[in-house]
Amino acid sequence: MDAFYASVELRDRPELRGKPVVVGGLGPRSVVLSATYEARAFGVRSAMPVGRARRLCPQAVFIPPRHGVYGEVSKEVMAIFRAVTPEVEPLSLDEAFLDVSGATRRLGTPRRIAELIRQQVREQQSITCSVGLAPVKFVAKIASARCKPDGLLVVPADGLLDFLHPLPVSALWGVGDKAEEVLGRLGLRTVGDIAHVPAATLRRELGAAGEHLHALAWGRDERPVTPRREEKSVGAEETFPTDVDDPDVVKKELLRLSGRTARALRASGCVARTVTVKLRLANFKTITRSRTLPEPTDVAREIYAAACALYEGSGLDSRARLRLVGVRATGLRPVSGAARQLAFDERPSGWREAEQAVDRIARRFGADAVRPAALFGSSQDGPAEAPSKTRDEPRILGNEPGV
Repeated sequence: MDAFYASVELRDRPELRGKPVVVGGLGPRSVVLSATYEARAFGVRSAMPVGRARRLCPQAVFIPPRHGVYGEVSKEVMAIFRAVTPEVEPLSLDEAFLDVSGATRRLGTPRRIAELIRQQVREQQSITCSVGLAPVKFVAKIASARCKPDGLLVVPADGLLDFLHPLPVSALWGVGDKAEEVLGRLGLRTVGDIAHVPAATLRRELGAAGEHLHALAWGRDERPVTPRREEKSVGAEETFPTDVDDPDVVKKELLRLSGRTARALRASGCVARTVTVKLRLANFKTITRSRTLPEPTDVAREIYAAACALYEGSGLDSRARLRLVGVRATGLRPVSGAARQLAFDERPSGWREAEQAVDRIARRFGADAVRPAALFGSSQDGPAEAPSKTRDEPRILGNEPGV
């Protein structure tokens, strides 16, 4: 297998190139979604509280995310990848694995294919694309990270161990802070150190993960590029700028999140059978409630009705202070295989057609071009439509590595 790991830099503000830029929500509880390399030089990292990022790099330009722009660019980039090979495994909006073994006869060597992909991404989308090329997936990912930004790094089969063994142990998948601490106690600092320790020793210290790390240290990774994965759930959640104890405000947020969840379902060509509501209290206690629908749906109105019923039946005091709410749809299935048959005297409600029309408007004029009337106006914290956290966009879960 000739495995690519391609990662694009989704920068939609060319005038900011070369400057420290932090992307994330601007509220007091927001976190960093992404940061340019200029900002990372000051210690700014993804998932860091925005307040801390401001202290580390006060000269940075802080901008809110533009999820709609990123999603559209991502679709175009993935289309470029799939024009080269159908074996594309997306990991997120801006990164994917590709197996180009079947494309070499048509397009040339793997290096030539990588150069072609980078050229097309640059010409068609005006963004950069870093590519790592290796015989196995995880090494291709490491290679891509080490040639950012805007680079190409090829790790040949006969140079695999020469590339891997000098790297720090943290370069391997599965080595977090705790595992790194255990390996450090054993005196293991590099991938080569792990490779030359008996697998039984690593298994004793780290369990099954130790054996897995030993295999990776020798460049053994049997996982293929998997172009299609089952979409397990779709959802959205929101952390409020300040704790909320007004049920009307909570329901407005459930309406917004239900709309985003429904749009994600329609975009993925799926309907969902179960709706789950997540409620996190001010003391961080989290409550979840679920309901299975009579028929699968991708209609926001139906998801919202279920979400409100779950919230009202959650058992919480009517003035309970909430820090976060979320809506998630599970039990996904393709629309084509889940169309509901109408009863003899039943007429279609038209809600799905109306929401599909709104989808078309949003694609042309932006996600906020059309919104429910209930989301206009003010709440205790400002405009109801103002996002307060960077995780409020719908995400398809179940496509992460190892899931």
